[in-house]
Amino acid sequence: MSVTLDHVSRIVDGVTTIRDVSLTLQRGTLSVLLGPTLSGKTSIMRLLAGLDRPTTGRVLVDGKDVTGADVRQRSVAMVYQQFINYPSLTVYENIASPLRVQGKPRDEIEKRVAEAARLLRLEPYLKRTPLQLSGGQQQRTAIARALVKGADLVLLDEPLANLDYKLREELRAELPRIFEASGAIFVYATTEPSEALLLGGRTICMWEGQALQTGDTASVYRRPDTLRVGQVFSDPPMNTVEIEKRGDSVHYAGGVKAPAVGLYADLPDGAYRAGFRPHQLGLAQGDGSHGRHAFPATVSVTEITGSESFVHLTRDGMNWVAVLHGVHEYEPGEVLDAVLDPANVFVFDAGDRLVAAPKI
Repeated sequence: MSVTLDHVSRIVDGVTTIRDVSLTLQRGTLSVLLGPTLSGKTSIMRLLAGLDRPTTGRVLVDGKDVTGADVRQRSVAMVYQQFINYPSLTVYENIASPLRVQGKPRDEIEKRVAEAARLLRLEPYLKRTPLQLSGGQQQRTAIARALVKGADLVLLDEPLANLDYKLREELRAELPRIFEASGAIFVYATTEPSEALLLGGRTICMWEGQALQTGDTASVYRRPDTLRVGQVFSDPPMNTVEIEKRGDSVHYAGGVKAPAVGLYADLPDGAYRAGFRPHQLGLAQGDGSHGRHAFPATVSVTEITGSESFVHLTRDGMNWVAVLHGVHEYEPGEVLDAVLDPANVFVFDAGDRLVAAPKI
């Protein structure tokens, strides 16, 4: 089975929510819709499900135009970030409910519920009601109910957003196994680059209703076509600085001049923009650059999560973020050297198209 969006756009009350998106999804694949809130992820899912109709373009299933077909005529299941379960029914009955609606015989219902419960590790909880479950178990129940339908297309719209950290990590680790075992087409929406990387598959980077880049998840992360894709696929967003290559030197905005080594060495002379993810930016007090390019910067605030420290910096009107492992307590107003390895920068041309990327 395949599902295709063929040059679809959608306009609601004069506002364009989807802009000329074309995608083809194949059976047994996982596609991650990655983008910030209001980038069009849910709108794409609603078009795929048949809940909305595109203003222009077509929706095809196995090459057949189903643009106007009602959602009830499509083999689709959807899981939302809210725990949508029937509170008065047991876990067993929640999972079995779509099969009962389909009029399946009792033996088949028992078999398919048992398979879904085993896959989602819900076997000990089948006699409980949703209110007797943890948040993670409730979301597993919702996913099991979607899977048991045997739908060809399963849409998951930020299904882990409302869970606490431990439960999110637990389900994130299990979802690739669940996807592989199912064999359906899976589409998973998230705002988190780390979640896209963990899930793998392929990623569709969304921004203001546009599909900016589609490809193997690791490849899109390593080689974003544009600066915007690099910023979407980075949390916090990618830092940037204007540069100019002149012969054997590179001139950074703010007056820093450095040798044109690393990725700068082979650039033709001209103006560019360098991008670097927050974890690629180091901090040093005094001369701690050790061959890297150094920029005096002022600390504005430090956020400590426990395992990492997010250090917000200002430099000549630019705002950068450095993500450091461990606990680092810098005071607001403290001046440090922000240091960057010229082998670890992304270089974009005047049109913000990628011209050089680090080997990561």
